Order: sequence, then C-alpha cells, then structure tokens
Amino acid sequence: MKYNYKWTLKDAVFTKDKGKVFSCFACGGGSTMGYKLAGFDVLGCNEIDPKMMDAYVANHNPKYSYLEPIQTFKLRDDLPDELYNLDILDGSPPCSSFSMAGNREKDWGKEKKFREGQAHQILDDLFFDFIDLAKKLQPKVVVAENVKGLLLGEAKSYVRRIYKEFDESGYIVQHWLLNASKMGVPQKRERVFFIAMRKDLCESFLYQKDMFTQVPKLEINFNDKPILFKELIDGTGRELSENMKIVWSKRIEGDADMRAAYYREFKKEKYFSQNYLYSDKVSKTITSHEDSLVLFDYPRYTSKNEVCKIGTYPLDYNFLKNKPHYLIGMSVPPIMTARIADEIYNQWLSKLEFTK
Repeated sequence: MKYNYKWTLKDAVFTKDKGKVFSCFACGGGSTMGYKLAGFDVLGCNEIDPKMMDAYVANHNPKYSYLEPIQTFKLRDDLPDELYNLDILDGSPPCSSFSMAGNREKDWGKEKKFREGQAHQILDDLFFDFIDLAKKLQPKVVVAENVKGLLLGEAKSYVRRIYKEFDESGYIVQHWLLNASKMGVPQKRERVFFIAMRKDLCESFLYQKDMFTQVPKLEINFNDKPILFKELIDGTGRELSENMKIVWSKRIEGDADMRAAYYREFKKEKYFSQNYLYSDKVSKTITSHEDSLVLFDYPRYTSKNEVCKIGTYPLDYNFLKNKPHYLIGMSVPPIMTARIADEIYNQWLSKLEFTK
C-alpha cells in the first residue's frame, strides 16, 4: 500500500520537489492533499464557497487563495507569474447535473445556486470556464475530475465538446474512468479523470492509439487489494433514533438500505437515503448527507474518524464549521489524486528536462 489511509497532517512529509500545482473548485482540499502526498508544491486555490475556503486556508495555508467564481477568476489580469508556470492545473468542476443520481438532462443549461452566499451558475459551463483558465495559464498538464455519468447517454456529446475545447486551447486530452477502491481508497467511488498535456511538450510521448489518433502515452491502471469497512470501524458514531432502531432490527442480509425493511413491514417508502455499510465489504460512496451511511452490524451512523478514513482525509483535519460528511463527500479522496499524480510525474513530468 503506497499511501496509508490512516494519516495525519501533523505527521505527513510533503517534499514539494515534484512540481507546482494550482487547484480550482478546491473544496476543502482533497485534491490538494493528494498532490502534496505525491510530493508536489500546491501554490493555492480558487473556490467559491467561503466556508470551504476557510477550511482550506486553515489546513493548507496557501500562498495564493481566490474566493470568487471561476468566471471572474479566469479574467483576472493580476495573477502572479508563478501561476503562468505551473506543472499541473487541477480542477473538479461541480457536476451534479450529470450525476446518475440527479435530474440529468432536465437540469442541463439551467442556473442553480448552491450553499450560502454563492452566485447562480450554469453547472454545464463550469468545465469550459476551467478550460478557458487553462488556455490562459498554459500549464504543462491539466487534470479535471468529474462524475461517471458524464460518459453515459446524451452526456457523451458534452465529452466531445470537452475534447474539442482542449484541442483548441493547445492540449491533447485523454480520459479514464477510475474506481477509488482499486487505488488504495477504502470506498467504492467511480470518477472520470480528464488528463491533458500541452501540445508543444507532447512530441516525445506520442504513440498511435488507433488508426486516427495520436496521444501522449500515459498508462493509468490500478488494481490494489480492496480495503474492507471492518478495517476502519472505531466503535463510535451517533446512534440511530429509537424509531429507526426498530426498522434497523428488521433488516436482513442483502438489504442495501433501511427502506427495504420499512417497505416489508409497512408497504410504504421511507428511509431510502440510509444506506447500509457491511463490515465485510468496501464502503459505498460517501455523499454529502450526514445520515446517509448506517452500519449494518451496529445501530449507528458512521463516526467522523470512520468517514475520514473512508475518504482518506487526515484524522486531524480541521473542519471548522463544516460537517465532515459534507466536506469529504464533496471532495476527491486525497489518495486517489496522489496515485494519479504519481503516474503523471513518473511518466511525463520527470522526463521533461525543464520541469523544475
């Protein structure tokens, strides 16, 4: 196991010798911690949510931090020279309109407002605002994370546009669908990663992917042994209410959530958001809802430390006023990012003589 999912910021060693990174849509810094674990120097971030930015600053003390929508950030003419000499520009554009759990096509093109104090935004456009920023800053590599739903159904046309916009911005892009549970993360979490290299750096890496396509060769293939939830259990966590305990007591092996038992007993739909975690299986994906994960073997919710380990967040992370489930559920698991960052460095950046 390359990285330990039980770790602390206090004891972590960040070498900062692999290159410079800037993170957009940074949330609480899941990706940032991944790059740091992999040895990169993360200069700072852009984030729209003030509560998330407060947590980011408290835990990472960034050199540069910009609390504003990416639409205005990308237009700034006062950015420091360091941001025009990045090794990696990282970003996780909000993507709920493409999630299989959402409304998908019904929400495409609509303005939405999220959390306190945020501006209305059309989520579909944020990815292209991010590409605009890449076109401006011209980092060596761009990494963008998104939901699996982006590769399904009508959303495929959106992916074609992503490829087109990257091409017109001076990059060759590829994408991979990755499962965090195969990357040393104790959580089933499938995400799409778009990884692009600037065209003027590509020549020595190019290979013929198919009859019509040349791309810089990058092998992204993980198959780590799964980490079962029983390895994370710490015996704490808020207990279920008495009414919920009654429903929980009616569970049977194989139930995915508490709704199943409630429907068997009362023929009504309820508790469909309370998903079971089985001790002998890998944890389900953490969501932003605090009460979404219930232990099958114990009548309680997941504890803060269990959620940190599931999301590979440091156990001493300072959440300030943010709920751990929400912040971690909105984040890329640090170890997931670290594993990808390792491959980008080993296969690409380390072979560019002017990386440092």
